[in-house]
Amino acid sequence: MSFWLFKTEPGCFSFENLKNRPNMTEHWDGVRNFQARNFLRDQIKTGDLVLFYHSSIPEPGVVGLAEIVRDGYPDFTALDPNGEHFDPKASPANPIWFMVDVRYLKELPRMVTLAQIKNHPMLTNMPLVKRSRLSIQPVQQEEWQIILAMGGMDTP
Repeated sequence: MSFWLFKTEPGCFSFENLKNRPNMTEHWDGVRNFQARNFLRDQIKTGDLVLFYHSSIPEPGVVGLAEIVRDGYPDFTALDPNGEHFDPKASPANPIWFMVDVRYLKELPRMVTLAQIKNHPMLTNMPLVKRSRLSIQPVQQEEWQIILAMGGMDTP
């Protein structure tokens, strides 16, 4: 099992939106960064766990936990010419972009803010701290446990 951090703008898709989906599950579409795409396509697997991170808000941070319930598959939103994630270079034979399905697990008792993460001496090497723009990032097991503890949770 691997651990990940997925960023989303709550105005586009929030943790509450995920909770309210049928079976509390939704596909994670619209990723248009090749490094993040490679994670979705090649590394993220069913059973992996996700820190759900709200970005582009006054106080960004980790708000909850999700799990991967379907391995990477072609992102069909890239094929919709009327959609916001359309990519004219993508086709069914050459999908280019990938997505996974995620399921809501639980909300953290306390949000763990970006400022708290940046100020924790054991979290300074996280991609979130180093390359904050990448929307999908690996998380080390020790980092995962520290963030859960900071959020008031010992285990998922």
